[in-house]
Amino acid sequence: MSTPRRLLVVSASMGSGHDTVAAELARRAAEYGHHAEVVDVLRLLPYGLGTGLRGCYRSSVRHCPWVYGALYRALLRRGAGRRPSGVPLARLAGHRLRELAEQSGTDVVVPVFHLAAQLTGHLRSRGMLTVPSAVLVTDFAVHRQWLHPGNDAYFCLTEDTAREVRQDIAVAAEAPGAVVAPVFLSPAPGAAHWSERFIRQAPGRPPVLLSAGAWGVGSQLAATARLLVGGGFLPVVLCGRNEGLRQELAGVPGALALGWVSDMPGLLRAARALVDNAAGQTAVQALAAELPVVSYRPLPGHGADGARRMAALGLSDLAADGAGLLDSLRRLASAGAERERRTARGRTLFREDVLDRVLALCGAAAA
Repeated sequence: MSTPRRLLVVSASMGSGHDTVAAELARRAAEYGHHAEVVDVLRLLPYGLGTGLRGCYRSSVRHCPWVYGALYRALLRRGAGRRPSGVPLARLAGHRLRELAEQSGTDVVVPVFHLAAQLTGHLRSRGMLTVPSAVLVTDFAVHRQWLHPGNDAYFCLTEDTAREVRQDIAVAAEAPGAVVAPVFLSPAPGAAHWSERFIRQAPGRPPVLLSAGAWGVGSQLAATARLLVGGGFLPVVLCGRNEGLRQELAGVPGALALGWVSDMPGLLRAARALVDNAAGQTAVQALAAELPVVSYRPLPGHGADGARRMAALGLSDLAADGAGLLDSLRRLASAGAERERRTARGRTLFREDVLDRVLALCGAAAA
């Protein structure tokens, strides 16, 4: 049996995607006889900065997404030229992270959010963090704030992303694939319940999920729902924790608006396609559940970059307009060779267990 290790996973409560990945890493560590503690980097920031940062970002993407898009182009997007660094903000959490790592006897720190990667890279480069930092990149399109040459290793969703990391900061980067709970990769018992509900709601109409993320954010979601109804589908809108959005979408004839869903594996297995706008964890879970993904009206910034990257890799369609969205859904929601090819392509994202790579890094550091 391998030596038990202690992992410190640094996440961020920005929606639920990063926390979902962190929780799955902690679950796997416990299953293998190790220990993992999950910490929110926003809570490590002093003076309420983390709460303010989360509030500003949520308000921006909900009410004026073009502002975030402009900030993304100015500060985050990969490319030539200098950009402001995230280190000055991240380093404000340095003392508390060092304390946590030292007090818990941490063997490796695993950032799963870009600000956390800036923090660990800064601490490692200054010799202020004595254990390795293994960054788990959760985005399909890596942006600058993920990258810091002080980190020891990067683990990415795709080889394209890993290659970009190696080019930009000359740090070891590999692509073991995505992290999802095993229940998404196998038939889900809850699928039958959802299927029955969909049939009662709209007999004969293929159910299509319309995702707005944990915060219930999206562009013209009601119009998209009406478009899907007119195209012969049952739009099942995932409104997350946005009760106002759920009430608004409940007024669209022929649509089914859901609040927070605890049985995502069953829901994904019962649907025929996912219309996604963020290229985030919901899209990754859909690929694991063999559900075709179509990106439509992606959120500006890393959402749009991620949607383009997914489409370029053959993992999804990127619909340019309503007609393109309906065309993609008609091809992919029906049984047939094209749907089978797309779902098979999606399953290639789940190759290895990244925890094995993280634990190997612990062993190398100990040696």
